[in-house]
Amino acid sequence: MEKHYKKEGRYSYYEAGEGTPIVILHGLMGGLSNFDAVASYFSTKGYKIIIPDLPIYTQNILKTNVKSFAKYVKDFITFKGLDRVILLGNSLGGHIALYHTKMYPEKVAGLVITGSSGLYESAMGDSYPKRGDYEYIKKKAEDVFYDPKVATKELIDEVYESVNDRIKLIKTLTIAKSAIRHNMAKDLPKMHVQTCIIWGKNDKVTPPDVAEEFNKLLPNSTLYWIDKCGHAAMMEHPDEFNRLLEDWLTHTHLAAH
Repeated sequence: MEKHYKKEGRYSYYEAGEGTPIVILHGLMGGLSNFDAVASYFSTKGYKIIIPDLPIYTQNILKTNVKSFAKYVKDFITFKGLDRVILLGNSLGGHIALYHTKMYPEKVAGLVITGSSGLYESAMGDSYPKRGDYEYIKKKAEDVFYDPKVATKELIDEVYESVNDRIKLIKTLTIAKSAIRHNMAKDLPKMHVQTCIIWGKNDKVTPPDVAEEFNKLLPNSTLYWIDKCGHAAMMEHPDEFNRLLEDWLTHTHLAAH
C-alpha cells in the first residue's frame, strides 16, 4: 500500500490503477488498509481506486461532523479533477458517502454502502467502547466481525490507543452524536443514484434489518448479503465482496469500459 500513498496540499490518500474512479471512504475505526483487497483487485480491472484519509481526528471540533466530512470529500474530488465518481463507504464512511450524495448528486455516478450508519442510532454510540480495560476493548473489536480472529492484535491495539486518547475520544463521541443528528430516512427516497448495498448477515453493529431499510428507502438500490459476516464485509470476505461489487457494476452499466 505504501508505494501508492500520496500527500498533496491538505490531502493524504492512496491511489492505484487507471480508469473509472472509485473513491473509498473508511469508517471511524478503519484505516485505509481495511480496503487492501478491494483496492488491489479493482485497480487492475480498469478502475482508479482512491482512498482519502478522512480528517476524523484532525479537523476543528466544529467541523467534526458528517456534513463537514461530506464537504471535505467533495473538495477532494474537485481537487483531483474528477467529474463523477463511484463512492464506496463502510460504517461512518457509508454515512458520509450517503450525505455527500444527498448534497452533491451531480458528483456521484454510483454509490456502494456496507455496514453503513445513517439510519440506525446506536451504530456508533453503543459499539464505540468507553475507555477501559484492554479485555473489554478486545471483546468490542471482535464483535465487529463474525470471526473474532479477524480482529488482529494490531487492530485491537489501535482501538485501545484511540479510546485512551482524550481528544480522539471527545471527537468520536461528537461524531456519534452527529451521526444520530444526520439521520437519512427522509432523504433516501429522493436519492435516485444507483446504489449497491453489501451487508454481513451477522452484523451486530448495524444489524441486517438496517440494510433492508436502506434497500426499501433508496429507489434504485440492490441488496446483496454475505453469510457468516459481520460489520466489515470487505475485510472479512474480500473475495465475495469484490465479486458482488463487480456483478453490480456490470448490471448497472457502471463497469469500467
